Amino acid sequence: MKFQLEEFHRNVTDDDLIADLKHVANDLNKRSVTSREYNERGKFSAATLQLRFGSWLKALEKAGLQKTKDRNITEEELFEDLERTWIKLGRQPRFREMGKPLSKYSPQTYAYRFDTWQNALGKFVDYVNKEEQISSEEAIKNLEIEPSTRHKTKRTINWRLNYIVIRRDYFKCKACGRSPATDPSIILHVDHIKAWANGGETVLENLQTLCSKHNIGKSDLE
Repeated sequence: MKFQLEEFHRNVTDDDLIADLKHVANDLNKRSVTSREYNERGKFSAATLQLRFGSWLKALEKAGLQKTKDRNITEEELFEDLERTWIKLGRQPRFREMGKPLSKYSPQTYAYRFDTWQNALGKFVDYVNKEEQISSEEAIKNLEIEPSTRHKTKRTINWRLNYIVIRRDYFKCKACGRSPATDPSIILHVDHIKAWANGGETVLENLQTLCSKHNIGKSDLE
């Protein structure tokens, strides 16, 4: 999980960065400044301050401004967005890559919620890994079959399990080897190897990654 980002404006002092942040707050006549507002009005960039001070919240604190977080976005929504971005790239996203068109949310949004981008990545990995512990043949071995469905698991594949399978399959279609990382038109799906309707369970061992073309083709044959 370790990686480093290049620092912006190495010759600019901390005092200059904080002074500019305060200047933007004064111009807006606000007690706090969002990263978007700073990027629109500041001399530098929000990423520069985030890297210099550790997070956007710490930069606001250093400037004596009010620390705010976007509480309308849940952690689950952020993690789902991070999952989609990770799959599109076929690797761990970098701070500068977050944001449109790859990501719905800016990197600063993650820094707000988790204090730093690195913390966001760590929390995401921990959250996903919990799913791996409960979605295997071994994990469901002692579960009772539900009479109404005749299954031990639900048919639906949640986004965490979806990501685990695609990561295991190296972010490529198992049938043709194509990936969104090299061809953005490729859409990956996770599919049951043995159809759920035919008794297959929703567990890691019975799931595979297919592109939309081969997934539809497989469905036509079943």
